[in-house]
Amino acid sequence: MQSNIGLILEEKAADIGNFMVGRLLPFRQKRAVGPFLFIDHMGPACLSEFQNVDVPPHPHIGLSTLTYLFDGSIFHRDSIGNAIEIKPGEVNWMTAGKGVVHSERTPEYLRKKDKYLHGFQIWIGLPKELEQAEPSFTHIEKESIPEWAEGETTFKLIAGEIEGKKSPVPVHSPLYFIEIKTTSKQTISIGEKLFGEVGMYVLNGSVKIEGEDYGTKQLLVAKNASLCSFETNGETTLYLFGGEPFPEERFMFWNFVHSDKQVLEKAKENWKNQNHDAFPKIPGDDQEFVPLPENPLQAKK
Repeated sequence: MQSNIGLILEEKAADIGNFMVGRLLPFRQKRAVGPFLFIDHMGPACLSEFQNVDVPPHPHIGLSTLTYLFDGSIFHRDSIGNAIEIKPGEVNWMTAGKGVVHSERTPEYLRKKDKYLHGFQIWIGLPKELEQAEPSFTHIEKESIPEWAEGETTFKLIAGEIEGKKSPVPVHSPLYFIEIKTTSKQTISIGEKLFGEVGMYVLNGSVKIEGEDYGTKQLLVAKNASLCSFETNGETTLYLFGGEPFPEERFMFWNFVHSDKQVLEKAKENWKNQNHDAFPKIPGDDQEFVPLPENPLQAKK
């Protein structure tokens, strides 16, 4: 889903040998990387005392959302009854299944202060047999995320599993979401640890791949995960994400994802008509909602 704060620059996809270069997911030439369907880089944004994040209640089906912040704070509420603040380094993992409603706002104690916001919001598809599951929510503390060093390179496994290391985020299919940080020029060959499809997003710094330099605001998608090798050009933070793709195509309309277009149509009708059996109200945040857009490209909220 897309934040109402900040601007993400779109870049055309281009073939550069073993990689395609493009924007945050999705883009025309690549609708998904493994089970990852949508990635929104929020900020970095400096918000004044009169600017706040206020994303009213909005629905999801057929996916899991992963929120991961580098800076700032968001207060999450959902129709399951959860109400919790997410801070930098923590993970909010919400599985929509057959339908969930949530809102995201600046916490009350920050609403009259200057503040920052920077992070990722990610959509991950569900296996077909779980698309209609009951919704669920898990909050993972920062200290619970596996972190380790190899030489002068540090790794953090935000979600998923690689080579015996496993994040406590309760994912539903084989995947990985990895943070890699270097403080000096390093060559990293990680392909033997990966599987399925893999994408790379450079948060800061730059990488060199096949003699070319790539920096921020670009998504790199490897054609073969086992060939994933790159060189960092000094102090760099990047993210690798991917895993096994689903055998069935996933269709997307606004915040709805599903392998069955008829289910999408029903979700659209239910939200438009405010069917609270399908999409219950959020305790403590039930006075407004985001209307169903006529054009789903108007917003990803």
